[in-house]
Amino acid sequence: MPNEFNRQMPFSLQAEQSVLGAILIDPEKFSDVAKQLDENDFYLELHKRIYNAMHTLSLTQNRVIDEITLTDMLVEQTDMDEAACRSNIMTIISTTPSTANLDDYVNIVKEKSLRRQLIDASGEISETAFNDGETVYSAIERAEQLIYNISNNRNNTDLVHIKTLLTHASDSIVALSRDPDKYMGVKTHYSGLDNLLYGMSKGELLIVGARPGMGKTSFVLNIAENAAFKGKKTICFFTLEMSGEELVKRMISTEACISSSTLRSGKLTEEEWRRFGDACKKLAECNIYIDGTTESTVSRIKAKLKRIKELPSGGLVIIDYLQLMQDPAVAKNGRTAEVSAISRNLKLMAKELDVPVICCSQLNRDLEKTKEKVPTMADLRESGSIEQDADVVLLLYRPDYYDQKQDQQNRAQVIVAKNRHGGTGTVEMSWDPEHTRFSELSNIEEPG
Repeated sequence: MPNEFNRQMPFSLQAEQSVLGAILIDPEKFSDVAKQLDENDFYLELHKRIYNAMHTLSLTQNRVIDEITLTDMLVEQTDMDEAACRSNIMTIISTTPSTANLDDYVNIVKEKSLRRQLIDASGEISETAFNDGETVYSAIERAEQLIYNISNNRNNTDLVHIKTLLTHASDSIVALSRDPDKYMGVKTHYSGLDNLLYGMSKGELLIVGARPGMGKTSFVLNIAENAAFKGKKTICFFTLEMSGEELVKRMISTEACISSSTLRSGKLTEEEWRRFGDACKKLAECNIYIDGTTESTVSRIKAKLKRIKELPSGGLVIIDYLQLMQDPAVAKNGRTAEVSAISRNLKLMAKELDVPVICCSQLNRDLEKTKEKVPTMADLRESGSIEQDADVVLLLYRPDYYDQKQDQQNRAQVIVAKNRHGGTGTVEMSWDPEHTRFSELSNIEEPG
């Protein structure tokens, strides 16, 4: 990148030479190095070419790397003549101290590579910031993505032998059998739902779909309160529709059993003021974080979540709701493509942060035209990829919303339409509209 101070880009000549030299001395080391470095981690073009030739020999053609085979491959792949190739190879071997410190040499090369990537990214971020044709939010999104890509490049995953995975799997099952409350997923504390889901597992994306007015915000808020109060979990709630203050008022209403209209009027009885104070005290003791930013992207949410240190140890992320999110990078391809990208990135975020993520989603208007009006996964709005990316799909349905005369007043159904790791079914609930509270009708005991 052009630099007004004319400073040398970070790199270590000796470390690059020593990595290549160690491979030539002990060719079997290449497979280990290849897990951590690629050719672009080398700064000098000559070293990139040599490493690429080694890669072709070892991993593509399954041939042994030595001075002769490497020279032959370099002549074939580059414009260097044989004498120049041999000379460069011998120089590299002669300057390599030993293979004993290969891991250190690899780490130095990788560290210098990441620094160069940061410098390149800073230049691109600067250019984006100067571009008045792009919104500042799009520029921030681009900057976040560039930094995330560099951060994600620090560690390369590898194939894992089944023996290792069997050990992890068996250990987790044994731990779960000994202490279900500690090792199962985050409970909703609705027993019928937990018996189907057996908690919300780390890395899972759960979609809660409903038509407007069904109470999806209240439902996920009830889950958040249950997990915080009863499960002592850390909750991160992103409300894109309501303000943070509005959300907290709704939580007070639910916990204190005071109607929202009474809270809005400020005309509380002495008893209601007592319950109000108790509810505020109880909520203040919970580990709940609320973000009321109206414009949000997956990258922005992820960056905020990474600042919550206690989240990975047992937390829950809730986003309300998917259709209000943005992805400027793919927005030009249409709303369906944008929602698909958001859905996929939410799943990747859940997996990367190792926490369950609940995201509310609207359902299609066409549902209103059906006779029964009972939702299915086909009603998920704007993108079929939501259904594909989700590990769990919960659909809310309240019969009395459509027919006030029928005998199921203030009843609700939570339809488990998809459960990647378990069964599906319907959990019957009661609905208290005055205090925006869902309660379970079933008396099934909670697992564990």
